[in-house]
Amino acid sequence: MTERHTAGRAGGLPPLHGLRFAFGTLTVLRVRVDRWDRPTAGAAMLWAPLAGLVVGAAGAACGAAVVLLGGGPLLAAVAAVGTGAALTRGLHLDGLADVADGLGSGRPAEDALRIMKQSDIGPFGVLVLVLVLLGQAAALAGAYGGGARRGALAAVTAAVAARCALAWGCLRPVPAARPGGLGAAVAGTVAPGAAAAVTAGWAVLAGAAAAADGWAALCPPAALAAGVGCAGLLLRRCVRRLGGVTGDVLGAMAETAATGTLVALALLPAAG
Repeated sequence: MTERHTAGRAGGLPPLHGLRFAFGTLTVLRVRVDRWDRPTAGAAMLWAPLAGLVVGAAGAACGAAVVLLGGGPLLAAVAAVGTGAALTRGLHLDGLADVADGLGSGRPAEDALRIMKQSDIGPFGVLVLVLVLLGQAAALAGAYGGGARRGALAAVTAAVAARCALAWGCLRPVPAARPGGLGAAVAGTVAPGAAAAVTAGWAVLAGAAAAADGWAALCPPAALAAGVGCAGLLLRRCVRRLGGVTGDVLGAMAETAATGTLVALALLPAAG
């Protein structure tokens, strides 16, 4: 059966299949995944921001609790970042480290992909992980310094932006870098228009959540767009360097989008 026919049949499936795929693959939540076909995988990438909302809300709640208990903004930021990592089993962070090692090796695509597939983490991976986690914690600490609500909004916006980036990594023109793995399962499954619509919709919701802040409500949507844009730059680099996407590349895009969003929120004038 051709992929076109499979997609046509899957198009009539309840959307819960894609939703389950998103939560079952991208979080530690115990969700039964009934279908693993490509149409379901593509739908899951569009549902992924909802999983990000749940993960981000959990991290935001932990951070806000620390602030309310008098623990200080830095400790709150660490709690929020740590909660997000725990709820994803560090999946995206692992991908970020692997991509850093692969790209940093300077090797041809085939060798770089082999390095990325190894279970150990090299010096490039360690360095990038440390810098990214420090950057996320520092930016979130600044947000929590403005109050528990502002910190929570920053944490949730970053988590949603991270999952919006996944849809852009799975656009139909983008090939898989190798035949196996999660990257091959989801590569080329998302229409550009669908990725744009989902990202725009979540950006509007982010702005609505900050409506009480007046003009500062424009900051979360702008930061989300900036974060997804940073992930797009990484995607472009990986496609040129590796020949396509892998699961590790998608994870790296997610962490890049989250970090870019938090940094943008920290730098935007109205956010302060």
